[in-house]
Amino acid sequence: MNYHRLERITRGFSNHRRIQILEQIKKSPEMSVEEIASKFKINYKTAADHIRRLAIAGLVLKRNEGASVRHKITERADNVLKFLRTLE
Repeated sequence: MNYHRLERITRGFSNHRRIQILEQIKKSPEMSVEEIASKFKINYKTAADHIRRLAIAGLVLKRNEGASVRHKITERADNVLKFLRTLE
């Protein structure tokens, strides 16, 4: 077991806003950072940082579309969301 890798993944979703973002992207794949910032009423830089951390953890995939970047969750993120629901 690679504990450092597990820590990186766990840190990726260890924030309430990032969990909310994962759930929103699951419902509405292909969201941009601008759309995420608007949805949660946070500034662009904050939204971009959350997305960056989710991507580092392997929870979000990015796809370039012209000047915009679109996001979708990974299978790992889907598993994380299912796991988190078991903790409620």
